[in-house]
Amino acid sequence: MNAYSQLATEVYDLDKPIGHSFGDVEFYRERLKSCTGRVLEPAVGTGRILIPLLESGLTVDGLDSSGEMLDICRTHCRNRQLNPLLFKEKIQDFSLPHRYDAIILPAGSFLLLEKREESLQALRCFRQHLVPGGRLILDLFLQTEFPLHSVTTRSWTNSQGDVLTMEEKMTEVNFLNQYTVSLLRYEKWRKGQLIQTEMQRFPLRWYGLEEFKLVLKDAGFSDIIVSAQYEYGKAPTSDTDTITFEARNVSVS
Repeated sequence: MNAYSQLATEVYDLDKPIGHSFGDVEFYRERLKSCTGRVLEPAVGTGRILIPLLESGLTVDGLDSSGEMLDICRTHCRNRQLNPLLFKEKIQDFSLPHRYDAIILPAGSFLLLEKREESLQALRCFRQHLVPGGRLILDLFLQTEFPLHSVTTRSWTNSQGDVLTMEEKMTEVNFLNQYTVSLLRYEKWRKGQLIQTEMQRFPLRWYGLEEFKLVLKDAGFSDIIVSAQYEYGKAPTSDTDTITFEARNVSVS
């Protein structure tokens, strides 16, 4: 999974603050409201969705491979008098002391696993951590634009008045194996002076709708329900829709 270091994490937190919703916060809160056991969010990031779910009364643990992400997540939680269990682990290879009623991956985080075998390994790991009948709920999206070698730049201003910029350039498109690779360059400017820079390699996979149903079935999931644009049970009608898969772990081997 691609690494989020200090600048990448700071930009992420500015761009996607706690509680900011694409429709996913409300959707996941609704889908999980019947959970009486624990919920796990792999790739928890800075807590954008974790914290609203905790505040709604759910018991949610988080894990992430980025220590920088988890540090900010812990700070946001402390500021709200929340104390969830947070683990520094890879989402494709982790071992936790609990089994979960639900495991969630909003916002396409699952697609950050570059290699297909890593994706399959992650699904097997999720299933091992679900109780019998437990649910896996995750979002996917299709890549529909491939601006190879073109450069886009965005900027943010933090609370100290520093300007942060992110330059993105797609450098590889692999249609055969269904992934792209982009290079991200982060810079931090203070009073017109560049004080920090950071590079990030950013791979992103994609899966077709029917393909991913088969992937889930092969990983041991069943009762698959597909939703589009965070409307439960609504069939996708556009290749730009966010697609949510919900599936059950019928038994644990």
